[in-house]
Amino acid sequence: MAILEASHVFLDNPATTRDEALEFLASKAVELGASDDAAALVEGLKKREAEGSTGMMSGFAIPHCKSASVKEACVVVTRFANPVEWETMDKNPVTVAIALLIPDGDLGTKQLRILSKIAVMLMHDDFCEKVQKSEDADAIVAAINEGLEQ
Repeated sequence: MAILEASHVFLDNPATTRDEALEFLASKAVELGASDDAAALVEGLKKREAEGSTGMMSGFAIPHCKSASVKEACVVVTRFANPVEWETMDKNPVTVAIALLIPDGDLGTKQLRILSKIAVMLMHDDFCEKVQKSEDADAIVAAINEGLEQ
């Protein structure tokens, strides 16, 4: 399983709250075969949010967790039909969540490397605009994978 494929991108997500968004991401990770326990993923994602919001800037959030229920590292991307209230650095709601789910046994280096690369991508307006506006999952995947490979 590639860490990010077009099948991992979900546009027009109807979630209206952060918790609904986290539940959606966890359920999709199970559907994709990355995990077998959505409830454990939701618990891990919420625990991480309680430590400090994963809301960034420019409408993005990077929810993430390590969980024993994750079989293989996985990225799930969702864009919301309407902005979702989420504690962010710039106080604006979130329109895109890029979730990172890592197996519990993995060393933190893989998670931190991917998180830092995504954070760097979010500093580039062209990347943010492409992910926020593209209707093509393949284009979103290409933009993210290109950033992860650098």
